Amino acid sequence: MEARAALERLIGTDGVPLNGLFELPAHDDVAGWGKVKAAVDANYARLLAAASDMPEATVATTRFDGALVHVATPADVIASDAVYLELHGGALVFGGGDACRHGARVQADQLGVTVWSIDYRLPPEHRYPAALDDCLAVYRAAQERHPARRIVVGGRSAGGNLAAAMLLRARDEGLSMPAALVLLSPEVDLTESGDSFAVNAGVDVMLPGSLMANNLLYAGGVDLAHPYLSPLFGDLTGFPPTLLLTGTRDLFLSNTVRMHRRLLAAQVPAELHVFEAMPHGGFGGTPEDRDAAREVTRFVHDRLSRI
Repeated sequence: MEARAALERLIGTDGVPLNGLFELPAHDDVAGWGKVKAAVDANYARLLAAASDMPEATVATTRFDGALVHVATPADVIASDAVYLELHGGALVFGGGDACRHGARVQADQLGVTVWSIDYRLPPEHRYPAALDDCLAVYRAAQERHPARRIVVGGRSAGGNLAAAMLLRARDEGLSMPAALVLLSPEVDLTESGDSFAVNAGVDVMLPGSLMANNLLYAGGVDLAHPYLSPLFGDLTGFPPTLLLTGTRDLFLSNTVRMHRRLLAAQVPAELHVFEAMPHGGFGGTPEDRDAAREVTRFVHDRLSRI
């Protein structure tokens, strides 16, 4: 019932998802994207100010090789020698700043592990490969301080794209793979070739339609099928054990299930969780969301326990 109510709150009286009423600028409209980002940031600030349940983890902001990182430390650390690298979502354009900093604290509370949330550079000011460069710089810094087997990499939505792309590039540049990878409804195909981009269009109340304008803005003219932009099309050989999570109403359902199949084909241990009726990013605090969080925590703890 809670999940159904959460879905209904995001649908207008005409049955159209409220998130579908907003039109994004063309990919080359720099001024337009600037206005949208300002509006999104302002809305997040209002939501954060009104929140009554704040995370307990402490957070400090630093830089590694120029890349901005929010380091969140939980009150009760279960593994002081481990770190979780969090790559935030936001359609490759949004989600930085205070949202990224807050997300680090939430993830640290959930996992009981120190979290490095990478506040990677974003378009329109910084297009590909700026975000990927930042993520790789932080991954290198993590490996200088921790054995690879004590590092877990996780990303949600656009952050899932960067998490997988970062590991492809890290492997290509001779870096070791981490203990595990967590992909939460990952945006691993910027060409949007999967079935759910048609079937779940208008069904996913959180993400009702294409993000192609975002993708083109981010790519800055580079072929969207390049594996560093669409890691679904990369060689996944040698990837670490991976957990993938999505929902039956998720616009990125195809991204997630196809990535799962590609990982299995590369003989990578991978588990896939698909939640009934869940839209992109979850329901916003229902029992299903808490169940999903428990699966992620269980997976991370299990992988870190295998020293």
